[in-house]
Amino acid sequence: MPRDRRDFLKKSLGAGAAGTALLAARPALAQTASSAVAGANDRIRLALIGAGGQGRADLMAMLRTKRTDCVAIADVDDAQAAIAVKAIADEGFRKPELVVKDYRRILERPDVDAVIVGTPDHWHALPTIEACMAKKDVYCEKPLATTIAEGRAMVNAARKYERIVAVGTQQRSTTHFDEAIRFLRSGQLGKIRTVTVWAYLDWKAEIPPQADGAAPASVDYDMWLGPAPKRPFNPARFHFTFRWYWDYAGGLMTDWGAHWLDVANWGMQRNDGTVQVPSEIMSIGGKLGYPNDAMETPDTQQVLFKCGDFSILWQHALGIGRGPQDREHGAAFHGNNGILVLDRSGWEVLPETASVNAPRSYKMTGVPKQGTGRGPGGHDLHVQNFLDCLRTRKKPTSDVEVGHQSVSVCHLGNIAFRTGRIVKWDAEKEQVIGDPEAQKLVSRAYRAPYKLPIV
Repeated sequence: MPRDRRDFLKKSLGAGAAGTALLAARPALAQTASSAVAGANDRIRLALIGAGGQGRADLMAMLRTKRTDCVAIADVDDAQAAIAVKAIADEGFRKPELVVKDYRRILERPDVDAVIVGTPDHWHALPTIEACMAKKDVYCEKPLATTIAEGRAMVNAARKYERIVAVGTQQRSTTHFDEAIRFLRSGQLGKIRTVTVWAYLDWKAEIPPQADGAAPASVDYDMWLGPAPKRPFNPARFHFTFRWYWDYAGGLMTDWGAHWLDVANWGMQRNDGTVQVPSEIMSIGGKLGYPNDAMETPDTQQVLFKCGDFSILWQHALGIGRGPQDREHGAAFHGNNGILVLDRSGWEVLPETASVNAPRSYKMTGVPKQGTGRGPGGHDLHVQNFLDCLRTRKKPTSDVEVGHQSVSVCHLGNIAFRTGRIVKWDAEKEQVIGDPEAQKLVSRAYRAPYKLPIV
């Protein structure tokens, strides 16, 4: 690598156009699909971008398959990177050869087959797109993107550069979820007229406002901000709690909606596998539980989606935990004959009443709770599916297009909430109909010099 290019890489904090030009200038990165995962001892060589809790969990699950090695880690916080290196060593795995702040140092390496993107949400798009351009496959954590436009660019990059890009919505690989969806499609519930999905999280309470201050010495804060607006460092907007601020995420609507609206899409997809995208969306809510805390995104929100001949209702609340069906989270598919209720602990079917007169009669036989405690965890199966697809080149169970469609529904809910209006959506064009203000929220401005690549 010429010294002037190496010096540029070390000094540059920009991404987008600068990062794209750097990657395009390196033909050695253009590995073929077959050679990309044929390393020493036929092991898959991984790199982790974003070494926080979820990124580390993804990496460790992949290492435990005994099919992979971690060769590099990038995180703008040296402290997070150090925790990841220790976790690798503590379980007896080979330590990474490279630990850096700048993820592009990883993408230039020809010995990296695939990357895990475990960054905060506002940093999902650029590393994923640039990894595709560098002929790396990607496991990107959910939610896929912070805007619909970012998600579409990520899908386009995966297709153009023929990359495997999976999204961390692990329900798609969980055995009892698959069983429940197959029962749903059996037709026994009758016509499904409405789907309710929810997250009521009692562990998330008030976040007290905090004063701005200096970022930790271990952090490159300007790069942590990346394409987000320039702001003073504030601990309430940083690790983990970043998700409650519009600059970096979409609140619980995207954080847990990415899981449960994905389940709704999965259950209600057409016979050809396509998603029934909503045409009209409305939302109400706000900071109703903790009006004076530091969060920007709503702690309480309901969204109603019109999807052809059925509707989807999303609802969330922070600080309280007894949601519909007395469950913290879940999905309920309500048919004419019965209701299928599904969460991470299992699924069951509650029969609909045929008559309320004694003796009460029912339209179908119910199904007692299924799936509890059986088989390996969904997360382990999910990362195994990703690793399998690196070999077969088949689309993963949570392909990037699947992740894009599901988080787009979440973004539409937030667009309706932020504008306070019914949003009418053209799914084919991925545009809001007749509302320029709402259309602006389909994408977002990047802070210079960062740019979202046009793919």
